[in-house]
Amino acid sequence: MSWLLLLTACLLTCLGQVAQKYAVESWRGVDSSWADKLRSPWLWLALFALGSGLLVWLLVLQRLEVGIAYPMLSLNFVLITLIARFVFREPIDRQHWIGVALVIGGVALLGQQS
Repeated sequence: MSWLLLLTACLLTCLGQVAQKYAVESWRGVDSSWADKLRSPWLWLALFALGSGLLVWLLVLQRLEVGIAYPMLSLNFVLITLIARFVFREPIDRQHWIGVALVIGGVALLGQQS
């Protein structure tokens, strides 16, 4: 159950980050007031996802040691990199991919401890 909660926290946090990106992209080049920006469904999705992710994260911390749980959130780095590359078509250089591979290796090592 702890691992499912951890995965849920990661996915909600990633969803929040992606929704933030979509929100600011929708504002680019548009002269709008803050009131208009506050009506963005992407902004509200981001706030909901990040808030929900925080609540799930609190449940994770009740069940797992922070020394194990927190490094697992580095999976967000991997997921966001994949989303940046394949959804937003952002270029990712070789060093970045090497970093992703190292993060995956570190998460695998930590996952074996618990």
